Amino acid sequence: MSMKNILIEKEENVAIVTINRPTKLNALNKATIEELHHAFNELDNDKTIKAILVTGSGEKAFVAGADIAEFAHFSETEGKELAAKGQALLFDFVQNLGTPVIAAVNGFALGGGLELAMSCHFRIASTNAKMGLPEVTLGVIPGYGGTQRLAQLVGKGRAMELILTASMIDAETAKSYGLVNHVVTQEELLSFSKGIAIKIASNSSVAIAKAIASINANYTDGKNGYEVEISNFGACFATEDFKEGTTAFLEKRKANFPGN
Repeated sequence: MSMKNILIEKEENVAIVTINRPTKLNALNKATIEELHHAFNELDNDKTIKAILVTGSGEKAFVAGADIAEFAHFSETEGKELAAKGQALLFDFVQNLGTPVIAAVNGFALGGGLELAMSCHFRIASTNAKMGLPEVTLGVIPGYGGTQRLAQLVGKGRAMELILTASMIDAETAKSYGLVNHVVTQEELLSFSKGIAIKIASNSSVAIAKAIASINANYTDGKNGYEVEISNFGACFATEDFKEGTTAFLEKRKANFPGN
């Protein structure tokens, strides 16, 4: 697939996906969502890639929302289809990806941009980052999982206030809320994020995928997270990574995980 709106770099078992629409503050349109789906799918199937960073081009925005011009005249049915397709193609897809995805939030993360960051497995922000879900100012609500994930991450009361007031918060406030894990300068953002990604990449990719699935199960209706954990724990014993990890531990050496 030809990529017009994103850039992909690979180094040290880490892929960096950059949303590259700087004149639109990296706003998400249909084409960008489709490109991101394709990129994440390809990277998840690339066994040399152990972690993925996603960020925005330039110094102003991670993703400053969705491309409003694309849906300003949609009907109710078209609106539902837009949300359903977007969630399936990108936001739910990223959340459930077996390869860990870290959002390096380098500026404004608003609307669909914050929803994308929240669908990642965790977030690191630059000091200039601003985050919010301002959809109610347009007469609509977050439609890419924002009402659900924000409440899961920061609690119901704070999510209610942020969504209903359409307020933006800065990076330090986001950290105090538990929305982001770390805050660093914009100059340090990618190198700091890469450092965490490389640390992840040194561990068993099979175990990491099982851990992601187990953690997500706690937030999925109809699933018992403890039962999923038990099942995935047992499944690890049948893997080559488990054999290598335990053998390396007993032999007092660094594990070299085969990834299966």
